[in-house]
Amino acid sequence: MCLGRQMPELPEVETIARGLRSSLEGRTIRAVTVDWPRTVAQPPLDEFRERIAGRRVESVGRRGKFVVIGLDGGCLLIHLKMSGRLRVVPAGEPVEDHTHTIFHLDGDWELRFQDVRKFGRVHLVEKPVQVTAALGPEPLDHDFTLDHFRALLVRRTGRLKSLLMNQEFLAGLGNIYADEALHAARLHPLRTADSLSPDEQAHLYHSIRRVLGRAVADRGTTLDDGGYQDAEGRAGAYQEELAVYRRTGEPCHSCGTLIQRTVIGGRSSHFCPTCQPQQLEGEA
Repeated sequence: MCLGRQMPELPEVETIARGLRSSLEGRTIRAVTVDWPRTVAQPPLDEFRERIAGRRVESVGRRGKFVVIGLDGGCLLIHLKMSGRLRVVPAGEPVEDHTHTIFHLDGDWELRFQDVRKFGRVHLVEKPVQVTAALGPEPLDHDFTLDHFRALLVRRTGRLKSLLMNQEFLAGLGNIYADEALHAARLHPLRTADSLSPDEQAHLYHSIRRVLGRAVADRGTTLDDGGYQDAEGRAGAYQEELAVYRRTGEPCHSCGTLIQRTVIGGRSSHFCPTCQPQQLEGEA
């Protein structure tokens, strides 16, 4: 696979949240150190420092690509963006380069947010919905049914790859799992949503859930750049299962045809031209 930087998607963020849960829940945030003010999206930095001090962590979860840390007063949301990493470590452990935000916890522990590219953002709000209101449904939720998915597709006409990456359509998918789900459903990324038959809608729905579920079980995908690590500093394993993503020029595991790459909406898309034939204009 080629080199490049990945943005953590639903499986990676879910894995990180699960890994942080046992280390964070029940702890108190004594103070915070921020050396890159732009990391704090809201409220203003001085208010952020004042409001976070003394807050007790009650829960750790995920919404879309956000780590959601429930507090006894408000809620902390962290978006890792392209290069963010979160770890809970002893306060005496040497601080790694590019660690721009440190939450000082009771018991001489720290939650450290390392972010090489400085794109990651932290929000302190009363309720998560103040940040996540525009996000679509969670594709792995029990109440996200096939009927619900079909309803989302009504009057949609966009390309499937772009649609799956639209966070207002579904929360949490990005380049990796959109490519993988479309291959599993045998759908070309340039197909349009309104061209899908009922059976194809069902195949796509089940493929999205199956691919994401397997990736969560494998603790996410770590590419050649090593950019993603879980909360314990470990790599994921789903990269061993990738069918098309970043496999340009390699044989399809299903049919042997060489994987191709195209650009859709400014983003790379990978597909098998045999398993995922492009529908001709005017076909339904």
